[in-house]
Amino acid sequence: MTIDRRGFLGALGLGGALVATGGGTARAATPADGRAVPPDWAALRARLDGRLLLPGDQGYAVARLSYNELNDRQYPAAVASCTSARDVQWCLDAARGHGVPIAARSGGHGYLGYSVPADGLVMDLRPMARVEVDADGTARVGAGARLIEVYAALAAAGRLLPAGSCPTVGVSGLTLGGGIGVVARAYGLTCDRLVGAELVTADSRVLTVSEECEPDLYWALRGGGGGNFGVVTSFTFRTAPAPDLTVFALRFPVGSAAELVGAWQEWIADAPPELWSNCVVSGGTPPTARAGGCYVGPPAELAPLLDALVARVGVRPTSRTAQAKSYLDAMKYMAGCANDTIAQCHPVSEGGRLPRASFVAVSRMLGSAVDAGRLVALLDGRAGLDLLLDSLGGAVAELAPDATAFPHRSALASAQVYASATRADQAAVTASVDAVRDGLATLGATGAYVNYIDATLPDWGTAYYGANLPRLKAVSSAYDPDGVFTFPQSVARA
Repeated sequence: MTIDRRGFLGALGLGGALVATGGGTARAATPADGRAVPPDWAALRARLDGRLLLPGDQGYAVARLSYNELNDRQYPAAVASCTSARDVQWCLDAARGHGVPIAARSGGHGYLGYSVPADGLVMDLRPMARVEVDADGTARVGAGARLIEVYAALAAAGRLLPAGSCPTVGVSGLTLGGGIGVVARAYGLTCDRLVGAELVTADSRVLTVSEECEPDLYWALRGGGGGNFGVVTSFTFRTAPAPDLTVFALRFPVGSAAELVGAWQEWIADAPPELWSNCVVSGGTPPTARAGGCYVGPPAELAPLLDALVARVGVRPTSRTAQAKSYLDAMKYMAGCANDTIAQCHPVSEGGRLPRASFVAVSRMLGSAVDAGRLVALLDGRAGLDLLLDSLGGAVAELAPDATAFPHRSALASAQVYASATRADQAAVTASVDAVRDGLATLGATGAYVNYIDATLPDWGTAYYGANLPRLKAVSSAYDPDGVFTFPQSVARA
């Protein structure tokens, strides 16, 4: 059976994340005729330990692609396979001064394709995917690692890192944008576990970043969004012991969507931090709804919590399942590849069985419970569109909004609006998705999640970063004064 992105989202509602960095433009060298001088690609190819692929080279056609097929019309001038921070430095040195858009790419899941800039240089970090775990649980993770690789390596060492559900998402983009995940209420965001990073700046310096070294940059990397401050080449995380988990799913009959959404919001607000849950509303006439999630503990402890949700809804579910699983098996279940090997939980291009997808997605943040009836009404008649509510609270809310760059600490849940789309119907689908997003704003959900980056989001800088935006802009100016890493929704342009 083929599981696409809708399969990942439909199972439990948690989407992917932005890639490692967005794109920027190295300032142009302009001779007398006013034309920018192109980079010396032959010289860069000779310096790199990894490959450099240009249009026409074997492998370029696949290497240039990001996850979302709607971005396939973007053709980079070159794709550099970076095996180390040194390779990243060579790339930046080659592009600087030539007016070439540049971007680093980790998982390639960025919704708007900023990691594959047209006529630009892509620094593909995928070769840097090694995961090492020390005896004390400290994990060093290469910037090109995918979540399924991180989960497998940590599980082998008996450790856990809170992160998302999609197995092919890159750890870089997820972390840099915050990292909403399936055990976030118990263990916090992915960025909350970040204790250090190696980063290459716009002027090709390699920095070691931590609370003690470059503290402002360290603050910004925890939720300030990918692509804004430099190219992270490795992360150091503080992990936790991996417990056994219980995964669960409940479906409710047609006509009970508003009852479930209202009950779910009250229920999750009062739930213990061991419980993470989502609520998915699928568009239709009428819309339908379901809930799922993950509990840190055995099924016997979860059962009364699910009983309480059903009692609040006042409608018996049409199906209810709860399964005890190991940490790794739970993450595979969340990923939609429960019965597959780790190798199979990879993209088809890397020998796995997971295909790319073609979709439009945007987001909002629910600061508190909203009117359930009005929320469900936004999905009325919109077949093929899903609204995915992912719970926050618990450990996420233990930090102040300015403790890290991620500002949505007091939010009840994130809301992702997702729909499959083709080039033929992209405009119509985008209009429908945006209408639901704007409808959520009228209900009071005005924030947004930078990892679900959105081209038409009103006042996007404030929506993503809130009161943290001025400090983020100051960090961006300090570490990238020439705007090398500037892209359409970079912090510098907010």
